[in-house]
Amino acid sequence: MKYVADSVQNPFGLDLPCREGVPGFGNPNADFHLIGNHPGIHGGTETRIPFTEMPWSERFFEALADGGLLTSPDIDAVTDKSRVFFSYIHPCLPQSSETEPAVEEYEAMESFFDAELRAVTAHILFPVGKQATAHVLKTCTPRQVDTVDMDNLHATEIRGSGWLVVPIQEPANWTETDRTALVETLTTLLARDYRQISDLSRFLGGGDPYSYMTR
Repeated sequence: MKYVADSVQNPFGLDLPCREGVPGFGNPNADFHLIGNHPGIHGGTETRIPFTEMPWSERFFEALADGGLLTSPDIDAVTDKSRVFFSYIHPCLPQSSETEPAVEEYEAMESFFDAELRAVTAHILFPVGKQATAHVLKTCTPRQVDTVDMDNLHATEIRGSGWLVVPIQEPANWTETDRTALVETLTTLLARDYRQISDLSRFLGGGDPYSYMTR
């Protein structure tokens, strides 16, 4: 079953509890879900498109296009036929003057992100930056998250609970090595069958296999 939306901008019609919020953007049936932190870190308050309006935005989208995730680095080229969906774990600007939202602010916004995550049901999650990566590893994988070392996790593959997780280093901190590693990982992923399939035969009697694809 596929979700049919009228627009790639906020396709699920989320009503965010803030004036400066950035809801999800992209194909609601995407195979790939890029997950950022919040608009104060990753931009988009004017365009209402995640990962835009930042000094590094052009380089970020160019890398995604070079790796094959986007057909063009032009974010306006994203349609409901594209492979990607973009969203934030905290879609509103922080209420305080602090750079990061308070813990309770993240918790208050979690239901909005979780609604988009479950609705999209992508095969691969790409958390961008330390905060988003920590959240995805904690909620979407069996990993115990004590510390998040983005230098070692960047562009690596981590098996999750129904998803493959590929963390991405904070774009503002990218070196040329980081960019190259991401492009190579994307190229390798897209060249193989990346769909996530769960073996459910263990719940059935008999010896016949039964597999379920995440979508």
